[in-house]
Amino acid sequence: MDLPPVGLGTMGIDDPSAIATALDAGYRHLDTAQIYENESVVGEGLADSPVPREDVTLATKLWVDSLAPEDVEPGTQASLDRLGVDRVDLLYVHRPRGGYDPEGTMAALEAVHAEGLTEHLAVSNFTPEQYERAQSNCDVALVANQIEFHPLFQQADLLEHARAHEYTVVAYSPLAGGEVFDVPEIQAIADKHDASPAAVSIAWVLSHENVVTIPKASSREHLEANLAARELQLDPEDIERIDGIEREVELFPE
Repeated sequence: MDLPPVGLGTMGIDDPSAIATALDAGYRHLDTAQIYENESVVGEGLADSPVPREDVTLATKLWVDSLAPEDVEPGTQASLDRLGVDRVDLLYVHRPRGGYDPEGTMAALEAVHAEGLTEHLAVSNFTPEQYERAQSNCDVALVANQIEFHPLFQQADLLEHARAHEYTVVAYSPLAGGEVFDVPEIQAIADKHDASPAAVSIAWVLSHENVVTIPKASSREHLEANLAARELQLDPEDIERIDGIEREVELFPE
């Protein structure tokens, strides 16, 4: 699946105008989830925007209480109703928990795909082993795994797995909840390039093959800055320096 390098993570956004502003600024990938409780907000912002629906990749994620086989189709339909659309472009299993069953859940997702309720299927917060088991129970390609990935939580084994199996890593929280702003190595690289630590962190994430990112922002200033970070080219020594950061921060442990 060809995803834009920088999309919009919408967790915590409760104003449809922020969604419409993001689309006006150039975003073409909107990521929400049932557990965010803002699918209707995202849908309203999308409807209010003059950007054609077919130009936007719209993604949502089924929460753990919609993953039992009998709950997948009604859960998906409920998300579509809140979003105000008849299909999404990308439908995720949010976490392999709750009612999730590799065989039953994936079979139900195949059926949802066959109904045309989603164009693509994907998973989120899956280990390589969990991804492989899910894919082995699904005849539809799982095109992405959405994970926490940033300079302070570098999941190298999962990135290597994604490259080997040719799926996309969708990196959430690329700024580590703001923690990257206080990392000396990142600040030094930002000073070198006359850029912000946020731009450096996003550029580092995007320097990896098969990786796109979905930073959250709501103001036009931050929306535009995050989008512009895709143009920042880090030097090989910059990437190596960030790769070597020993501090680790995981915002969303299992």
